[in-house]
Amino acid sequence: QFTTRVVSCQAAELQPEGGGAPVRGFQVVLEDTILFPEGGGQPDDRGLIGEVPVLRVTRRGPQAVHFVPAPLEPGDTVLLSLDWDRRFDHMQQHSGQHLITAIAEQMFGFKTTSWELGRQRSVIELDTPSVTAEQVEALERSVNEKIRERVPVAVRELAADDPEIERVRSRGLPDDHAGPVRVVDIEGVDSNMCCGTHVSNLSDLQVIKLLGTEKGKKNKTNLVFLAGNRVLKSIEQSHSTEKALTSLLKNGPGEHVEAVRRLQSSVKLLQKNNLNLLRDIAVLIARDFKSKPVQSQLFVLHRKEGDSEFMNIIANEIGTEETLLFLTVGDEKEAGLFLLAGPVEAVENLGPRVAELLGGKGAGKRGRFQGKATKMSRRGEVQALLQEFLSHQRPEA
Repeated sequence: QFTTRVVSCQAAELQPEGGGAPVRGFQVVLEDTILFPEGGGQPDDRGLIGEVPVLRVTRRGPQAVHFVPAPLEPGDTVLLSLDWDRRFDHMQQHSGQHLITAIAEQMFGFKTTSWELGRQRSVIELDTPSVTAEQVEALERSVNEKIRERVPVAVRELAADDPEIERVRSRGLPDDHAGPVRVVDIEGVDSNMCCGTHVSNLSDLQVIKLLGTEKGKKNKTNLVFLAGNRVLKSIEQSHSTEKALTSLLKNGPGEHVEAVRRLQSSVKLLQKNNLNLLRDIAVLIARDFKSKPVQSQLFVLHRKEGDSEFMNIIANEIGTEETLLFLTVGDEKEAGLFLLAGPVEAVENLGPRVAELLGGKGAGKRGRFQGKATKMSRRGEVQALLQEFLSHQRPEA
């Protein structure tokens, strides 16, 4: 917590991180703050000004701007409270990034070109087209050795013209930077120009887990990592998943993969058999219709289980020169597939109207119009439309 004074408060809007309509609120500048404004690859802090929640902290030149949903009175003294769990998580990930970046360059000459502190995991972009599994393993082993050595981390400020700055690792200062330059030192390991928040000793990182690499931008590789409490949370989630799978599969964790492979093989075989049965059923349905002495001008069928092939087999077997077919598959109250087949002119006329009634989209040619439907419950309305259409046709048609 920190006591400070409100300098200014202006009405503003905030664009939510996940998108959506802007949030109306106020931009507040304080005399001083303990909330970090987003920057340097690190997200912002959150907290409270009095009882008012801080929804975002950004930087405007040398000032930190706090976005809040309620106005504050300039000149008032306020108590600022920091969300420590969020801050400490960011400290662990950011110091972890500095350590990984420094060791990766020392061991393999891989320079870091950018990084992102994500909500679930963090990513370091390395200036190399590839990193081997052996290099990842060696890097993880080395950074965790440094954590066990309890190496101190210190922050110092240098004047902008201090020659020492030339010996500090940096990706350059922001264009609007003013005042002293802040340097974060990992004793004997790294000196890095940085505005972010960090632990005071590598032992506070607890542990770092490198999750592997992903292909990055041209000739770059993304290294994915977790640090500190995120590693513990990941293990907890994995263990919960493991327990659930053990219960479902009725075997130990070491046999889970093989059990899932067996299940996949069984499902594929069942799906193949199911498709063959559906094809046989489609043929029987069509033959049953054709065996009747007097065939109706309209054939309507709905089946929960089925696919486009099932419907097309029925249409092929029946033939659509004289009969109008309306076939649907899927959940009767939800979404599904439909097929309208019959005389070319009738299908061209009715197809788009059928799709519209079913709340779906479709396309067709040569007497077939098929597509997806979102309102299968309106099948009855489609049937009424088709019957009305047929009743208006001339007897010779």
